[in-house]
Amino acid sequence: MNEDLKSRGAAVAPWVGVPSPGSRISGLGAYRPAEVVNNQSASAAAGVSAQWISSRVGIEERRHASEAETVVAMAIAAGKEALADCGASTDDIDVVMLATCSMPSPMPNGAAQVAVGMGISAVAGFDLNAACSGFCHGLAVADGLVRAGSARGVLVIGSERMTDWVSPENRDTGPIFADGAAAALVVPSADTSIFPVAWGSAGALADLIQIPGPTGRMEMAGRKVFRWATAELTGVMQAACERARLRPADLRAFVPHQANLRIINALSQSLDAPNVVTATDVINAGNTSAASVPLALHALRQSGQVDRGDPVLLFGFGAGLSYAAQVVLCP
Repeated sequence: MNEDLKSRGAAVAPWVGVPSPGSRISGLGAYRPAEVVNNQSASAAAGVSAQWISSRVGIEERRHASEAETVVAMAIAAGKEALADCGASTDDIDVVMLATCSMPSPMPNGAAQVAVGMGISAVAGFDLNAACSGFCHGLAVADGLVRAGSARGVLVIGSERMTDWVSPENRDTGPIFADGAAAALVVPSADTSIFPVAWGSAGALADLIQIPGPTGRMEMAGRKVFRWATAELTGVMQAACERARLRPADLRAFVPHQANLRIINALSQSLDAPNVVTATDVINAGNTSAASVPLALHALRQSGQVDRGDPVLLFGFGAGLSYAAQVVLCP
């Protein structure tokens, strides 16, 4: 063993050890790449018309990351904004969790690199891959860590460079997927502000969305995914509301995974709560996988459509096939 490392030992984050009755999101942050790609550009590459993209998936523009805007770099930017949003410091963080399915290689993991890039030391850093439902899975894990007393500040970040894994020429994926990152800081709370998750998986359908081989490109059976999401997942939304002891009509907003506008509208209609605001960030951001739910929540708050304390239903679903939904109170 390196003598310097042996003499110093490994640093560890302070042990919290005090369970919390609840947890809450105290800060939000987001990062959207600078390059905006409109439907004219996306349609030319995919061999379809701009109107075809608009009518089929409801996307008008999306963001594509530059070479410098890596999964880690975007996550760092979003994480810093989340801390600034609530006046927290790096000393308040003891876990960094990166929800992503688009790291360029399986290791090293991205979360540890995000932590050091943010100047956070001696923290647990790990990646979570549940694809498009990754952020909601991460939020549920963060809630459990804080409630158990294993952590006092968990930074959950969804960050994706989906354009690395799709072919622009493939009309089923190229015009749809995009890049971006968003983050939430989860801390202890005297009251419950992140309610119990309703989640699950349908592994028998895993081949509907896949990247075959280590250097392949994403393949997606779009119509079958649409039928699965709109026919099989409506009960998950209802279960999440019931676990929060709310009716859908009690919600202020519904933030589903921004897969495409047709799925979002179908899920919103099945929720049967016409006065609830439904996030449609996909129109201008595309499908950013694990980043889509927090990016859409961030956009709703920035636009003033949700306020602090408003109950919001988050709902992620996608490759795996996996899904997770929970009600949270807006920070």
